[in-house]
Amino acid sequence: MTHPLRDKVAVVGIGETRYSKNSGVSDLTLQLQGFKLACDDAGLDPKKIDGIVAMTLGACSEDYMTNFGIPDVRFAARPEMGGASPVASLQLAAAVLDAGICNYVLTIVGRNQRSGQRLGGGMGVAPPQFKVVAEHEMPMGVFIPAQWYAPMARRHMHEYGTTFEQFAAVSVTQRYHASLNDNAMMRDLITVEDHHHSRWVVDPFRLLDCCLETDGVAAVILARADRAKDMRHPPVYVSGVAEGHPESPMSITQRKEMTVFGVTKAAPRAFAMAGVGPKDIDVAGLYDCFTFTVINQLEDIGFCGKGEGGPMVESGATRLGGSLPVNTHGGLLSQGHVQGMNHICEATRQLRGTAGASQVKDAEVALLSGYGDYGDGSVAILRR
Repeated sequence: MTHPLRDKVAVVGIGETRYSKNSGVSDLTLQLQGFKLACDDAGLDPKKIDGIVAMTLGACSEDYMTNFGIPDVRFAARPEMGGASPVASLQLAAAVLDAGICNYVLTIVGRNQRSGQRLGGGMGVAPPQFKVVAEHEMPMGVFIPAQWYAPMARRHMHEYGTTFEQFAAVSVTQRYHASLNDNAMMRDLITVEDHHHSRWVVDPFRLLDCCLETDGVAAVILARADRAKDMRHPPVYVSGVAEGHPESPMSITQRKEMTVFGVTKAAPRAFAMAGVGPKDIDVAGLYDCFTFTVINQLEDIGFCGKGEGGPMVESGATRLGGSLPVNTHGGLLSQGHVQGMNHICEATRQLRGTAGASQVKDAEVALLSGYGDYGDGSVAILRR
């Protein structure tokens, strides 16, 4: 039976500010710019937005209403899944639009993460979903994402023989993709040797295994399929979308299996909803806070078997021209970190056929993943 939400909504607008180390403007100004860019791309008057899913600091739905004179927001929400939130927000928007609550939903992420609040400076006051780590692990000196995820990567290396060369293959590939992208922070090509010579952050992660900290905003506008057909660009349909949460969601170290992410639950639901499988995907945007998470998600989503993700990236399969191009914009590792909302923008360009030098020929189906907090996962499948 066809899922009731399959292809019922579509991406109709995308917007990205410049990604940089210092935007020179406030968080709010940056977010308003991203919102306006998405509306312009959709050919939509900002006043027509009546649903807002804002995953930002320094702005809320009332800010957008006030600054753009939006008369009536019928739905506002803020997912709490960290880097899994943007892709998960597509599921929320699809449900709200299909229910007839809203006509146009904005989903938006971004802030001055590099020049303002930096993740590398520690968590400060931990959010509620981090309470277990705050009570039991932070007192032992575990404060930042690299420290949280390093044991997962080390366990994968121990269990499956994953190597530093395979981590480097992810970094080198995505830097190549970023070199083709005018709106990428890091465009200089790197080698495996450059990766190996970059400084240690937390074993087994070197600097070039870690994502960027970025000033920037990415925004996406969605509408019901019947409205989307009359918009400025061909619609990009949300065919499948789901979220999943790992066992022991508040603590990585208390899990029976540390290398299993929430996407293992989300991916089968998203594939079933879309009526496709891993072999049908032409291009993918996988959440890449660290090189290891790309390798692990290739396995957990079903593109290869467990332990085969490292050899897959080392083979060149995820590079442009390979069997599954991944993060063709450069991703969080080389383009910019806006919690993966930029992955949704890139997938939309790929399916519109407007991705420029990074265009995957005849791309029809794209898969997106989100990864947040201690393994929350989300998966979306888009099609043209």
